[in-house]
Amino acid sequence: MSKRIAYLAAAAFSALTITATVIAPARAGEKTVMVGGAAMYPSRTIVQNAVNSKDHTTLVAAVKAAGLVATLEGKGPFTVFAPTNAAFGKLPAGTVDSLVKPENKATLTRILTYHVVPGKLAASDLKDGKKLQTVEGEALTVKQQDGKVWIIDAKGNSSMVTISNVNQSNGVIHVVDTVLMPAA
Repeated sequence: MSKRIAYLAAAAFSALTITATVIAPARAGEKTVMVGGAAMYPSRTIVQNAVNSKDHTTLVAAVKAAGLVATLEGKGPFTVFAPTNAAFGKLPAGTVDSLVKPENKATLTRILTYHVVPGKLAASDLKDGKKLQTVEGEALTVKQQDGKVWIIDAKGNSSMVTISNVNQSNGVIHVVDTVLMPAA
């Protein structure tokens, strides 16, 4: 990870952690899911939980760079297919560095909003062949194979859901292993 991404991730993490710590503590007895070594609390928003996942520091930095923090803290509900740091690492060298530059904010925003579907879709809603209209405007396609759920992007690339049904106060996260790309 380049120094620029590391600094951006650290700044985003710090700013969002401050926001997350101001929120009242999670309710006792909440059923949580562990993601990136941290408990994800259903009473917290997508952003409040994501900042605690060690597996999503690149995603958090990208969301911050795209100016989408307020949106993902909003009422929703949203279904987010959240790529891990390893998923971003699969992109060609220099891609993430380029995307977080201010002059590429529109492209970054398109890619990130391509990972968001309006409404709250549980894993049981992700039926084989189902088309999911993204906030970006293009569709994703669900594929079920060998007991696994795959999300197919506009370019025909597939991303496996590795952790499903991570409930949030404003939606649900499904962790994916590959960054999804819109057609254009």
